[in-house]
Amino acid sequence: MANEKQATPKKQSSMLDKKVRKAKKRGKKLLILLAILVVIFIITMLLTPSEQEYYAPFSTTTGSIVGLELPASRPGDVIIEHTGYTLCYNEEHEQPDWVAYELTRAEVYGAEDRADDFRPDPTVKTGSATLDDYKGSGYDRGHLIPAADLKWSAEAMSDSFYLSNMSPQDPQFNRGIWGTLEGVVRNFAASEGNVYVVTGPVLTDGPYSTIGKNNVSVPKQYYKVVLDYTEPEIKAIGFLLPNEGSKKSVQSFACSVDTVEEATRLDFFPLLPDDIEAKLESSYDVRLWDFNEFRASAAERSNIEEAAAPVPANNSTIRRLQRLSTQYLVKFKKELTGIVNIFIPKSVTEAIGI
Repeated sequence: MANEKQATPKKQSSMLDKKVRKAKKRGKKLLILLAILVVIFIITMLLTPSEQEYYAPFSTTTGSIVGLELPASRPGDVIIEHTGYTLCYNEEHEQPDWVAYELTRAEVYGAEDRADDFRPDPTVKTGSATLDDYKGSGYDRGHLIPAADLKWSAEAMSDSFYLSNMSPQDPQFNRGIWGTLEGVVRNFAASEGNVYVVTGPVLTDGPYSTIGKNNVSVPKQYYKVVLDYTEPEIKAIGFLLPNEGSKKSVQSFACSVDTVEEATRLDFFPLLPDDIEAKLESSYDVRLWDFNEFRASAAERSNIEEAAAPVPANNSTIRRLQRLSTQYLVKFKKELTGIVNIFIPKSVTEAIGI
């Protein structure tokens, strides 16, 4: 009994030593983690440009910003890239929530012939709509990014005919007011130098009638939003159109980007500085845009000086990732600066360059 009583304090001491050693190890790990976070903080604050520094070069030139056209991502989004455009596929409705792309003056002068090779999209893992879904439905396979916007490349032209880029459109709508709006947007690009476009069906006002074995939803309305992010007049405009023929002017369907966001529940152009985004998206002025449809003769197309050759897919992906990572770092720095300024006066952080 005596030996057992003497052993108990030793065991307790040994257990205490183990707890102390474990606590010291955890403390070291926490210090290392804290040191890493401090280093990341310093690098982010000192080496990442501010929003003003990052976006300033693009506000006065025609330089493009990779990824600026992309809406804000949401959990579960299925994002697919094709030559010349990116889309977010909605499996429930068997069509995109949105199709986004940058359109330049050089691209609208492309001379590639129309392909007309409609086909399912093999990159949609759950399977896209099929030709049989549309056959005999009474609806057109309505392009979201128009084939005419991708005449700068045979590959881009062909990619425009994936059924993931289609939506069931009333023939009078597709071949009428929708086609007119597409020609107007091409003219925006030709007159402004380059524009950022997001387009698609409104899929928030169901229930919908459907077509085909895959139950492709027939939208009640469609939208486009267009951003001109070059001087002298940075501007944005939206359009909401019912899926039916119309004799009205394109201007009569114009609205603010905010209005389209409310209808679609999407967040457009999230990479813009917040103050600029709020200003551009809350209002619009049709007087700032040339609403003529784009027209170009064969001679004009052949004489265009700037080539619009497609960027190889690997390089395009790498460039997009590089640009997007920098853009998110810029946003991250802005949030960190806001937190720091709660404790340190803004004048002090600006003086030391963070």
